[in-house]
Amino acid sequence: MVDTQTQPHLVVIPWPATSHMIPMADIGCLLAAHGAPVTIITTPKSSQLVQGRVDRTGPQEGSACITVTALPFPAAEAGLPDGCERLDHVPSADLVPNFFDATALFGEAVAQHCRRLLTPPSCVVAGMCNTWARQLGAPCFIFHGFGAFALLCYEYLNTYKPHEAAASPDELFDVPVLPPPFGFKLARRQLPRQFQPCCSIPEHRLRELRAFEMAVDGVVVNSFDELEHGSAARLAATTGKTVLAVGPVSRCGAQQIVSDDDAIARRCMAWLDAKNSKSVVYVSFGSAGRMPPAQLMQLGLALVSCPWPVLWVIKGADSLPDDVDEWLQKNTDADGLPESQCLAVRGWAPQVAILEHPAVGGFLTHCGWGSTLESVAAGVPMATWPFYAEQFLNEKLIVDVLGIGVPVGVRKMTDSVRSCGEDGAAGKKAEADVGMEKVKRALDVLMDGGVDGEARRTKAEELKAKAKAALEHGGSSYMNLESTDYPSCTAQGMRESAPTTTAATTPLAAAAAPASPAPSLGKATSTLSPAAAPFFSSQAFHGRSKQLRWAEDSQDEEMELSPASSAGSPASFRDVLLGSPGSLSP
Repeated sequence: MVDTQTQPHLVVIPWPATSHMIPMADIGCLLAAHGAPVTIITTPKSSQLVQGRVDRTGPQEGSACITVTALPFPAAEAGLPDGCERLDHVPSADLVPNFFDATALFGEAVAQHCRRLLTPPSCVVAGMCNTWARQLGAPCFIFHGFGAFALLCYEYLNTYKPHEAAASPDELFDVPVLPPPFGFKLARRQLPRQFQPCCSIPEHRLRELRAFEMAVDGVVVNSFDELEHGSAARLAATTGKTVLAVGPVSRCGAQQIVSDDDAIARRCMAWLDAKNSKSVVYVSFGSAGRMPPAQLMQLGLALVSCPWPVLWVIKGADSLPDDVDEWLQKNTDADGLPESQCLAVRGWAPQVAILEHPAVGGFLTHCGWGSTLESVAAGVPMATWPFYAEQFLNEKLIVDVLGIGVPVGVRKMTDSVRSCGEDGAAGKKAEADVGMEKVKRALDVLMDGGVDGEARRTKAEELKAKAKAALEHGGSSYMNLESTDYPSCTAQGMRESAPTTTAATTPLAAAAAPASPAPSLGKATSTLSPAAAPFFSSQAFHGRSKQLRWAEDSQDEEMELSPASSAGSPASFRDVLLGSPGSLSP
């Protein structure tokens, strides 16, 4: 008889937003493919999305089982509309606090469910706002949905707070998180909402989120070590936590990216099949990217007048004013006619399949990290139009570091239902910030066949090859996911024996090594990790590696960095559970 107390069991709990649920479901599939039994806990309205990601992967040799569990989401109890179970379904900024209240209640239901599991959780991977996940009594890793570079910038902003000294929302300040020749300047109005004077997330929730970030045992990022110029290693050194790059997760199940019974996918693929190689501009701004009508019209005028075929995905089209909707019907094609120049898709489209199609030559994107990684994995250069969250940080990486992007020239965030408007002007009618000519110029550069355009395409193809290799046997992300066995240990014993470390890179799937006996979920046995050390302080590094100059208070301060290669070969993730050197904070 199998002892369920010593079986591995990894529990994945996505933050309920579409852009987070998709990569977390893919991470669950990758973990199972590396031998770790996985349960993904979600809500009824999202279970079909998650199950679809699991089903598209299909059975693989040596893969462990994946269970998708749907628990009721207390929308009505928190004052939300019935069926509002994802952040991108919240109809107004006023209800964002209610959504956070609902997720806290949902966490209580998850904890009760986990207490009743035959095989209790031996490791948890939790979405970034699931602050209650530390109560489940197992090692806990956080998934933000962002890349390591953006998270490194977050740490710098949280530590030094340069935005607070800015005299105006437009004053530029340095964010020196990578060594020369890379240098970045940002304005306050380009930062994520938690760094703004006005934020739809309540202050006490922001404090909870920051405390959760500092308390978790490690960070999982949808990235690969070769992409972000050592950002994962720098983030690990900065926070003293394990940082695991396991992407690009969109490549999980890539062989089944289009369903035969999906009419929208078939329409898109047939339309692309009729176009020349590298000739199509793909336009999409993510699951929650919605422009004000005036801005959407300027974008539309640019797209229908450019010389390249355009596949344009429009979110929120059903709520557009009648005159804008009428213009779209007259000037775009909704049927996928082979001869049409602008195919408009309202709602969802199979983005991974579109980007992988040989007809696509460029991607006009909001710089969401999922879209960025999918474009990198497909080898497609980007025109960047960041909207909100960490997207202006991602734009810096795409354009200035990787050299595979062209900026449209957006200087401030685009209002959405989850923001409070520019400079706090909630409800203010938004005008177009970017005119059609500006969009056309960016697309001209993106699709340019000259020397610069060829250089971008070459770099994009090189990154595509590296992305593919990262998840193949022996690749960096593969090794971060790999495990060979699951020795028994207790989470309590793991934490008592773990030595103090500052940075580590360890494979992920072996985190499912069990806690035996399982700790009581009502009284979590884990202890909080210490607060992050001062940013790149001398205590956080040990002399080997490079030097980096940071500007603070107009003085240069010399800092040391430990690149990923300096730590040698990655240890098994089972070391995280057993407390081997380079595992968790004590």
